[in-house]
Amino acid sequence: MTITQPAAVVTGASTGIGEATTRVLIQEGWHVFAGVRKPSDAERLKQAFGDAVTPLTMEVTDTASMQAAGDEVRKALGGQTLRGLVCNAGVAVSGPLLHIPIEEVERQLDINVLGVLRTVQAFGPLLGADQSLSGDKGRVVMMSSVAGVMGMPFVGPYAASKHAVEGLSKSLRKELNLYGIGVHVIGPGAVATPIWDKADDNSEIENYRGSDYETSMQRVLNWMLDRGPKGLPPEQIGRRVHHCLTAANPKNRYAEVPERFQNWTMPRLLPEKVVDKQIAKRLALRPEDLKRS
Repeated sequence: MTITQPAAVVTGASTGIGEATTRVLIQEGWHVFAGVRKPSDAERLKQAFGDAVTPLTMEVTDTASMQAAGDEVRKALGGQTLRGLVCNAGVAVSGPLLHIPIEEVERQLDINVLGVLRTVQAFGPLLGADQSLSGDKGRVVMMSSVAGVMGMPFVGPYAASKHAVEGLSKSLRKELNLYGIGVHVIGPGAVATPIWDKADDNSEIENYRGSDYETSMQRVLNWMLDRGPKGLPPEQIGRRVHHCLTAANPKNRYAEVPERFQNWTMPRLLPEKVVDKQIAKRLALRPEDLKRS
């Protein structure tokens, strides 16, 4: 099949933001190379979107897998550039940093940070860094998070990974400027995806039952269960991705956050010490809370 419309690679396309982004781009006339891990997800996407999607079975923690996917896209494009690379695949590991197994943190960083770098190295040349290709230069969209700017208790590994993505994107933006390739970051807050259907199983809290953090972790979970399903529709993030890929002069970073003033503007205006004290009080993370427990 010859690809004649603009094409983008979207990693983590099987559910949530990745699937919504795939849908939005296809609706806007793009062809999407959709990164998935399971053949069943590939088949489901083909049934949903037909010839407008080419599923790519890949694993972002495996360099050889990513390079093979890059070769597959290069062949399909037939000498044309890739117009978009959406680095969306990721996981969220949680737990108190004082106790969380190092292996879990290593898995977090391997997927969310090194996985992004493997993705860039596999597909970046197709955006126009390989000057033998014809067509307009492409753009990279990095999926960060509010956690890429702020750090909340018990999501330290995830926050660290998204802080790393923010820093990586800033360096990459300057480097890829040599080729006229843009790099843009989207930092969502809560997004209403199926992940919240699994959030009430308490499995992650069970690992820390009896610790000094049990009460505080339960408060965080309760907050997530309340706010998560009320988050932004994933299609809103997909539309922002499309904007980043097509606007004449998109911003370097977009914060897509529900209840924006409360959850984004105000915490960034207040002194960090004030915000820390508010969070500590709300989540029972003060020395006096420990004495009462």
